[in-house]
Amino acid sequence: MPKASRHAQKDHKAYSMRKAELYRRVTEYFQQAMPHVQTELHYQDPFSLLVAVILSAQCTDKRVNTVTPALLHDYPNAEVMSLATPEVIYEYIKSVSYPNNKARHLVGMATMLQREYGGEVPSTMEQLTRLPGVGRKTANVMLSVIFHQAAMAVDTHVFRVSHRIGLVPQTCTTPLATEKYLMKYIPKEIVPTAHHWLILHGRYVCVARTPKCSECGLNGLCRYSLKPAL
Repeated sequence: MPKASRHAQKDHKAYSMRKAELYRRVTEYFQQAMPHVQTELHYQDPFSLLVAVILSAQCTDKRVNTVTPALLHDYPNAEVMSLATPEVIYEYIKSVSYPNNKARHLVGMATMLQREYGGEVPSTMEQLTRLPGVGRKTANVMLSVIFHQAAMAVDTHVFRVSHRIGLVPQTCTTPLATEKYLMKYIPKEIVPTAHHWLILHGRYVCVARTPKCSECGLNGLCRYSLKPAL
């Protein structure tokens, strides 16, 4: 059988596979490959994680982890950070991406936490997204990691990996659409874990430019690996 025909048959098989079956097989793989997963951001409490997640936007966790120790040593909670100025906070975080904006967001976030929530990080999407610098993705991280809710934060890794594997259709062109589709098929009790699976898989295996398909246990199952070679 010609190589192109074999590719076509494999591609058709992947696309015709029942979506629930694909999710089951992908879940089983990750459960075996990554049985214990957690965020790679360093934190001690809800406030320190919120600070770290705000700083992590378009920045690596590794970089964030180098700046948060000094920042959180001097500004360990909302009360103390709310008394700082963006100019002071900037000096701690100037090596991350968009430090000017993030410095303003951190002070604004701490001020609102102190003024409206008694310094405590709230536990609902509506409350979290009112905070400066906190969008839906950041709020979902907090809901998942801190409050153990079934929340799927869709960052660039989750978006890329879920599309490459075929967990979501190509019509899911936005993070929100991707989040909603994933939430339809992933059992609620494993959503927080699945969030980390997809992030770590995208960070270390299914990387953006040259995915390491030869090292991936999903090779031959995911949509990307079954595409005919050009």
